Amino acid sequence: MNRRALLAALIAVPLAVAWAQRPAEPTGPQPTLPTEKLTIVTRDSVSHPFTVEMALTPEQQEVGEMFRPTVPDNGGMLFDWGQPRESQMWMKNTLASLDMVFINQDGTIRSIAENTVPRSLAVVDSRGPVRATLELAAGVTAKLNIRVGDKVHHRIFNNQP
Repeated sequence: MNRRALLAALIAVPLAVAWAQRPAEPTGPQPTLPTEKLTIVTRDSVSHPFTVEMALTPEQQEVGEMFRPTVPDNGGMLFDWGQPRESQMWMKNTLASLDMVFINQDGTIRSIAENTVPRSLAVVDSRGPVRATLELAAGVTAKLNIRVGDKVHHRIFNNQP
């Protein structure tokens, strides 16, 4: 065996092992996650209650709302990042259009991406560090007049009434 063939084999074997050990890509929706109450209070002091699934682990966050055909108008999924960080989401394998609400550490809404495109690989960015990302059914933020600067009340923001 010449040196080139030996070098190629030394490189190929670890790559093949790493490829075989990679996590499997999700092929279906994850089971319903534990839910909690969350309230969004708009700038005109109107409260909008939601019951959201809590995506807390990297595995839950990776799958998120994938493969689910709908999201209830009073439901959604809260991705708790644990501490402020950039949030970059995508819609791969997500069948329903969503509104993505990016929330600061103190519970104020930093930015909103409305009516995201199902199955898109385009990155939906928080445009700065956020504590959490809330996925709601598409159109809910417009229908309820939820805007940047409004307040999200939930235990992770230490601001429950």
